[in-house]
This record gives sequence, structure tokens and C-alpha cells, in this order.
Amino acid sequence: MNAIKNFIEEAGWPRILIAAFLVLLFVAAPFVNVRLDASLSDTLVRFGMNGVMVLAMVPMIQSGCGLNFGLPLGIIAGLLGAVTSVELGVQGFAGVCTAMGIALPIAIIFGWGYGLLLNKVKGDEMMIATYVGFSSVAIMCIMWLVLPYSSPNMVWGYAGQGLRTTISVEEFWQNAIGGIGSFNIGEFFYFPTGMFVFFFLCCGLMALFMRTRTGTAMTTVGSNPEYARASGVNIDHMRTLSVIISTVLGALGIIIYQQSFGFIQLYMGPFYMAFPAVAAILIGGASVKKASIVNVIVGTILFQGILTMTPSVINSMIQTDMSEVIRIIVSNGMILYALTRVTKVK
Repeated sequence: MNAIKNFIEEAGWPRILIAAFLVLLFVAAPFVNVRLDASLSDTLVRFGMNGVMVLAMVPMIQSGCGLNFGLPLGIIAGLLGAVTSVELGVQGFAGVCTAMGIALPIAIIFGWGYGLLLNKVKGDEMMIATYVGFSSVAIMCIMWLVLPYSSPNMVWGYAGQGLRTTISVEEFWQNAIGGIGSFNIGEFFYFPTGMFVFFFLCCGLMALFMRTRTGTAMTTVGSNPEYARASGVNIDHMRTLSVIISTVLGALGIIIYQQSFGFIQLYMGPFYMAFPAVAAILIGGASVKKASIVNVIVGTILFQGILTMTPSVINSMIQTDMSEVIRIIVSNGMILYALTRVTKVK
């Protein structure tokens, strides 16, 4: 009984109930003619696609900067790397590596400026970060039209200038990472081994970094800034470093997402992408002051699992096609619930 009680206290009733609901959906799936293997495969693919962007929340939370609602800034860096890679015509694994290589320095510069801004508004980071994310997307809506890209795979055909809203990467580097070591079981189950290896590699590197002297100092800044200052830690430097790391992970995360999804989505595509990542890590048990790799993994599985399973199961139960409506209701409902957990600090 004590073990069960300790587990409930550790996991929390919200996560237990969400996990139970997800298990119930998987159990119910075969009874409403939803293929269990295909549904499980879709959940795993979505987990691999979104995991790195959820991981991007950890450094800023640990340093006391709060939830990274400015994640679209990192996503824009990744988009710039992606479209430049397509412009250069690099294909396969080299193409996705080129996209990441171009995105990294852009993300570092963006993250540095973003970090300097957040250091000026201590206490209101999440509000300012939201405006940073929204305004950066709005500015890039103009930039995508004027940047000097000329590849016929990307520009509007009738104008010869300005990038399309959606750009296919099928001919360049679709599944260039996810396809490494991937395998099928039967006709419907697909496991993207490469994406999982990349995600867990990022998780491992993050865990190792948090155990270094710099990572420990960063955590101390978030949990007890007065003690950190008395210990000689440069608080603003640690906060800026955490923002840079988060922005870099956001850039890498969107490239992983694109190589699996098969398309680069520009203009308003990144506008709301911070909210699912924020919701996932909060559902996983994180707070605005503390987050762990376990919170990232659990939250991403729960969020993406519910988002994948609910529309298909309910559609089959009521015999209608309302998948997009149900997906919007479920995703926004989980985001709303997760944001109500923001004030809960462990």
C-alpha cells in the first residue's frame, strides 16, 4: 500500500488519469475497428517528431526563465536552415545535416538576443516570451517574401519571388534521420528508429550537461538566485546560456519534425507551436521552476498519444468524419488544462 501511495504522490493524479484514459483508448480501439498497430505506430512517430521541441523547455525552466513561449524564434532559425538546405539542393542525410549546420549559428544569435531581452524583464519572462514568439513569426511573414531564394522548388511560380507557404522536402531529405535503422512489423506498424536515437541522444546530452558545473550553476540560479549570486555565479550569463540552448533545441526540433512530416511550413506555421510543447512538459509533471528529462518523455507520450488516439476512436464510435474538429478540441483542451498547472511549483 505504501508503494502505491508513494507512486500516486510521485506521479500525481492528473498524470495517472490521463495515462489511464490513453490506455482505455488503446483498449477500445480494436472494438471500434481502429487498427491498434497503426495507432501505436502513429503515436510513436508523433513522439519522435515532437520530443526535441519539448526538451527545449528544460534549460529555461531550470534557469528560472520559465516556460519558453518564445520557441517560435528557435523554430524560425530551423526554418531558415531548412529552406537554405533546399535552396542548395543538398539531399539525404547530408541535406538534413546542412539544414542543422546552417540553423545552429542563427539559433545561437537569436537566442543570445532573446536572452539579453529576458534579462531586462525578470519576473515577466513568460509574457514577454509570448510576444517575442508572435512578433518574430509576424516579421518573418514579410521576410519569407523578400529573402533572395530562387529555387523553383520553393518560390511562387507566377511571381518568381517569395517562398511558398508549404515546401516539400520529399525529393531532398524526407526521413533522412527517421529512416535510419527504421523497420516495419506487418503492413501498418512503422518504427522510426533514427528519430528515437536522435531524441534520446539529445536527452542524454542534456542530462550530462545538467550534471556539469555549468549545468549545476544554471539550476542553482533558477532555484535559489540569492545563493547563486553569493557563490559568485553570473546570473545573467547563466540565464542567457539557457535561452541559447533552448533556442538551439527548438531549431533542431523543427528540422526533425520537418524531415518526418515531409514539408516545411512557413509564414504562420510556427505561430502556435510553442503551446503543444509547453502543454506536454507540464502534463509530464514539470512546473515553472523545475523540469526533468522524465517530464519531457512522459508528457510527450501522454500529449501525443491522446492527440493521436482520441479522434480516430471517437470517429469510429460515432461513424462520422470529425477528426480535425475533435483534434482541435482535444489539443486545445489539454493545452488549457496544462496552463492551469503553471502556478503549481514543486
